[in-house]
Amino acid sequence: MIAEFGAFALALALALALLQAAASGAGRLLRSPVLAGAGQGAAFASTGAVAVAFGALIWAFVVSDFSVSNVALNSHTAKPLFYRVAGAWGSHEGSLLLWCLVMTAFGAVLALGRGLPFGLKTSAVAVQGGLNALFLAFTVFTSNAFTRLDPAPVQGASLNPLLQDPALAIHPPMLYLGYVGFSVCFSLAVAALIEGRVDPAWGRWVRPWALASWVFLTIGIALGSFWAYYELGWGGWWFWDPVENASFLPWLAGAALLHSAIVTEKRGALAGWTVFLALMAFTFSMLGAFLVRSGVLTSVHAFAVDPERGMLLLAILGVAAGAAFALFAWRAPGLPKGGVFAPVSRESSLVLNNLFLSAAAATVLLGTLYPLMLEAVTGETISVGPPYFNLTFTPLMAVALIILPAGPLLAWKRADLKGVVQRLTLAFAVAMAAALIALFVFDPMKAMAAAGIGLGVWLIAGALAELAERIRLFRAPRAEVWRRLTGLPVGAFGMTLAHAGLGLFVMGAVAETAFKIEAVAVTAPGGPVAVAGPWHVTLDDVRIVEGPNYLAEQGVFTVAREDGAGARTLTAERRFFPAGGQTTTEVGLDFRGLDDVYVVLGERRATETLAQAWTVRVHWNPWARLIFLGPTLMALGGLVSLSDRRLRFGVAGSKRG
Repeated sequence: MIAEFGAFALALALALALLQAAASGAGRLLRSPVLAGAGQGAAFASTGAVAVAFGALIWAFVVSDFSVSNVALNSHTAKPLFYRVAGAWGSHEGSLLLWCLVMTAFGAVLALGRGLPFGLKTSAVAVQGGLNALFLAFTVFTSNAFTRLDPAPVQGASLNPLLQDPALAIHPPMLYLGYVGFSVCFSLAVAALIEGRVDPAWGRWVRPWALASWVFLTIGIALGSFWAYYELGWGGWWFWDPVENASFLPWLAGAALLHSAIVTEKRGALAGWTVFLALMAFTFSMLGAFLVRSGVLTSVHAFAVDPERGMLLLAILGVAAGAAFALFAWRAPGLPKGGVFAPVSRESSLVLNNLFLSAAAATVLLGTLYPLMLEAVTGETISVGPPYFNLTFTPLMAVALIILPAGPLLAWKRADLKGVVQRLTLAFAVAMAAALIALFVFDPMKAMAAAGIGLGVWLIAGALAELAERIRLFRAPRAEVWRRLTGLPVGAFGMTLAHAGLGLFVMGAVAETAFKIEAVAVTAPGGPVAVAGPWHVTLDDVRIVEGPNYLAEQGVFTVAREDGAGARTLTAERRFFPAGGQTTTEVGLDFRGLDDVYVVLGERRATETLAQAWTVRVHWNPWARLIFLGPTLMALGGLVSLSDRRLRFGVAGSKRG
């Protein structure tokens, strides 16, 4: 009966979402606090109903109720409890239910917001209710997670072994918190267009939602990238896979929205552009949902191969985004133009930032959708991979990053460019020195890679230079410096951390991509040595180990320098999952400071002497730690900024509508 109770709760949530949209919309039209309150109450009740449904699904997975189709297809009694729970969102139906839970919960938080004008808040709650109803209807009628099987199988098919990993179990909830968080920005933008009001207060209300969504999306993307790095065994962390791009597009739009909202909040400028970005960020999120679930993509990340349901998702995207952008086209010309600013000003630097981020997002969008459109029109299949993105996306982002450190040092309205250049002289000198050192230490023939490392150092040094300028470091008495430091708003430290984290990521990505060394050998235990950079890797033994729901060949390796110094032992595995008949790779990782020694145990081979041997692939990945440390620092910077009282949800403003 638990499954039926969950299905009923889900249908009830749909009815409550419709009530939320209708009551809130009527409350706005009639300016009735009673109807508006009913809409807000429906938002809370809808969240509770979806939470009950999601809890029922998790319970079905925990007790292995194989009479529920979703459980039978994605679970197994031999699977550890943690992965049985994670299986609740490891499928198409379960992931959509999680999406609906996050969306309705964020709608309830929006309904709780204080300080928003009556008209704006009520309209936003109505729009959020409409979005909730669209996705809940899709879930109830086409992707219900509680469909029964009769007769029920004795055993389930198990979750894809590639998804049975801690990082990937946490990855979807983090992504959805980011994706769906932008739905509130979308609702606030539509509400602002309905009200005809986009002012500094509106920018202040949008910023915390944009920042929170961007932080969660950063964490989700980083977790997915780390999973691909150590689980798939191909040696990389990003391949411009279309599904990877689907998460990257709202991240880029969210980053642009954050910077644009600052201009709207501080100066009342770029109002129309900020609204456009708020609409675009969630549109990209919905596009990602379509790409992952439509069956138009073949990817290890994809949830479903069902073109019919994919078309329904495309219809949801068309209805929601089409209506919003039609409203934007109608109301945008009447939005306030905002303050005037000089070509050299903080506003101008943020406009440039937005232009390059938007152009970069456009190149990613084109590279992702062009092969799909070409195949749909002509039947021809092509692949757009790293070479395209390296030629288009990378130069645009490089220019944006070069400009980035100057922005916070510029004054509003009109700035002194010469003074900013002087303040960044030391940062520039440090970046140039780092580039020259990298050129001679790594590879004198790779000047562009060395320049990339210099760019990363430029971002870090520039962030520190801006902080030093704020506190007048080395230019004021120690007591004055300390007073300024302790008096800085928390958001200033968050920005410094985020920009420095971006610099660390750039350094790691460039070094790992340009300077890594790979070696492949077919070797028997105790046989030949694979050499990767300064490290020698020896296969000592291969043994059979048994896991909770798999059997594995486990290779035992020794990693040491040529003279034997710094010897460590690590293991790498090839796992076979009997339930699904699949084989996966478990990479052996030896962390050497900022570097990784990355070992993959391949297939068993027979040598000329008929002795057993294995293919062993070894990578030396210099500074690979920075690839994941950088986004962690960026997300931490965003969380620090969110703790700033000035960015509390629903802060400020008149209550008049």
